[in-house]
Amino acid sequence: MRVVDIVDGTSVDGPGLRTTIYFAGCAHRCPGCHNPQTWDFKAGKDLTVKELIDHIVENDFDVTFSGGDPFYQAKDIIELAGQIKLLGKTIWCYTGFTFEEISASPEMSRMLPYIDVLVDGPFIQAKHDPELIFRGSSNQRLIDVPATVAAGHIIDADLF
Repeated sequence: MRVVDIVDGTSVDGPGLRTTIYFAGCAHRCPGCHNPQTWDFKAGKDLTVKELIDHIVENDFDVTFSGGDPFYQAKDIIELAGQIKLLGKTIWCYTGFTFEEISASPEMSRMLPYIDVLVDGPFIQAKHDPELIFRGSSNQRLIDVPATVAAGHIIDADLF
């Protein structure tokens, strides 16, 4: 997997302290993006599942996938996500794709069973609101993925 950065102990990418993994590559290229340095699919360095799991175990935080857009590397991230869940950790995932787009993709949808909360949709600068919690623009949704899959319609994540 191509990783641009790993930030441990962050509290801005989901509840509590988390390890956020910033994956390389994003074709959405949203104007005003907070992480344009992650757009390049060749940015960062290649890390193995073992290297990332060792890092997560050492820091012992829940995990957030960000980027870039993790769903561009979904095929490679699935094994990592499975191992994170075996550790009993929650996974939040930020993406410029919508839940509906991910669900319609045979490759991307394979990641959904591992994600607890999906923050979906592109960042839209005109809808930016600094008062929003865990998202940048008001079009982005905080989706409880297990509840949404079970119900067959979008269920908002209950954060508090």
